[in-house]
Parts: sequence; C-alpha cells; structure tokens
Amino acid sequence: MTELLMKSQIVKDKDICGGQPRIKGTRIKVQHIALEFEYLGWSPDRICDEHPGLKLSDVHAGIAYYYENKKEIDKKIQQDKNFASKLEKVK
Repeated sequence: MTELLMKSQIVKDKDICGGQPRIKGTRIKVQHIALEFEYLGWSPDRICDEHPGLKLSDVHAGIAYYYENKKEIDKKIQQDKNFASKLEKVK
C-alpha cells in the first residue's frame, strides 16, 4: 500500500480565482508563481518575500505544478497577455 506523505498545496475551486490552480489558503495562482519564477527570474526565496504568508514549500509546490501542467498554464498566460494587449489598444 502506498502512503501519501504530503498534502496537496495546490487546489482548484470554481468559485475562487476562476477555478485556476492556486496555493491552498490563498488567492495566489500557480500562474503568478510561474511568471515570477520563469519570466522574471525570481528565486523561490524572493517569491516568498514578495508574498508574505507563503511558505517555501508552497512556492516549490507551485513551481512543480507549473512544470507538470506547463502547456495549460502557458496557454492561460498567453490569453491574459492577449487580453492586456487588447486593453492597451482601447486607450
């Protein structure tokens, strides 16, 4: 029998953050952690510093989830970029 050693720190709830994966007990989406880590080049420690209340294990769980679901999350990042671009054109 396999024993689960760590509770999942990543949750989805259709009523919170539009159902996007987020850190349990927060509104910090995995997408935000991915952007800070992958695109801004922030270290996991820096991400913790910028989000009081996040534990290092939360950040690492978010990064791991991102890499396991990279295609899905990158698609959402691109959709958000496209939306922001459209808003800029309206100005």
